[in-house]
Amino acid sequence: MPAKIICLLFYAAALLSLFVEMPATVEQILQYGTLALFAAHAVEIAVALRYIKLYEGPLLISMLLTLLFGFMHWMPYKKRAAQGSAG
Repeated sequence: MPAKIICLLFYAAALLSLFVEMPATVEQILQYGTLALFAAHAVEIAVALRYIKLYEGPLLISMLLTLLFGFMHWMPYKKRAAQGSAG
């Protein structure tokens, strides 16, 4: 299963845990895990901004995609930039 789909399923489960009764431990893991993931991805925006800017669409969309998917969004642009400078 592609990593982006797994990421979206994790976010969906965390959102669902706000409305559906689940064991407290599961709710905590999902909710705090999502917050930690968003925080890590927010740091990635600052660290990888030069690659995030290489996205073909608007910068704001690229930043949102990075917030959701982290390196899974911007890493292909980094690889493409490295190939372009090597050749």
